Amino acid sequence: MEQVFGTPPGARAPRGMVEELAAAIAGEIGSGMAPPGTHLPAQSLADRFGVSRFPVSQALRLLAEHGVLRAEPRRGFFVAEAGPDRAGAMAGRGDRDRLSQVYFAMAEDRVAGRLPDSISEAALRDRYGVSKGQLAQLLDRIAAEGWAERRPGYGWRFSSVLTTPDALEQTYRLRLAIEPAALLEPGYRLDPETAAQCRAVEEHMLAGGIETASADALYERGVRYHEAVVGASGNPFMLDTLRRVNRIRRLLVYRSLTDRERFYRQAREHLAMLDLLQAGRNAEAAEAMRAHLSEVVTSLRRMRGLLEAR
Repeated sequence: MEQVFGTPPGARAPRGMVEELAAAIAGEIGSGMAPPGTHLPAQSLADRFGVSRFPVSQALRLLAEHGVLRAEPRRGFFVAEAGPDRAGAMAGRGDRDRLSQVYFAMAEDRVAGRLPDSISEAALRDRYGVSKGQLAQLLDRIAAEGWAERRPGYGWRFSSVLTTPDALEQTYRLRLAIEPAALLEPGYRLDPETAAQCRAVEEHMLAGGIETASADALYERGVRYHEAVVGASGNPFMLDTLRRVNRIRRLLVYRSLTDRERFYRQAREHLAMLDLLQAGRNAEAAEAMRAHLSEVVTSLRRMRGLLEAR
């Protein structure tokens, strides 16, 4: 059994945490964000969920026991062929859908200025009608995403987040400076397995996933694609900058996800860039990335009224 610093041999993470992580991972698999054959590195999941590797490893083992994943010695866990079909039962759809609705209500209230900078847990429970356990799950997620933190001894403080279209556009201009350049880094190499996983997700989206995916899944799909492509540069500073930008732009971007038609074009552009990168035509891929991000900026300008605080 894997062991993390400070965890004694034979220890187990709290069962509720393990089951919640397993449900979250299963939900992504069931939504098509991780097709059969996708490798699920424990450390990457731990970083994304804001926990240690220990509970993530237990959640992965739990999913393997239910046939959602398969374990390969010395390689880790991969989505099983029947994984997407079996993931539904593990995802706990009813409760997760309810928590997802509350999460988006909190996000919308924060962006619109209806949620104060500091607030107690009791006030949050009353406002959104959730239990202590449900609120704890929501706040754990929000804290991991970086837009709230626990106040010493009392309640929670919401951090500064993007709340205007101008600020969101600034993040895209930063990405325009970073992402095309990342594709031109010396020694750039996109791992074939990573490329195949990215391709499978985009093809799933074009096959109907765009219409059925949650806002969460749509956002994560884009984040994972761009972070995988930039990560292949081998430049950790570029990847770290992109990750920071992705965390802080999350709330305002959710509003733009109501217009799904543009995601068909974006998915086709993602696939075209993969083709160029795998053919070693990085200069062309960099220009394609520049055009891709510039078009997103244009789309956001057209949706300015939707993005402005209401």
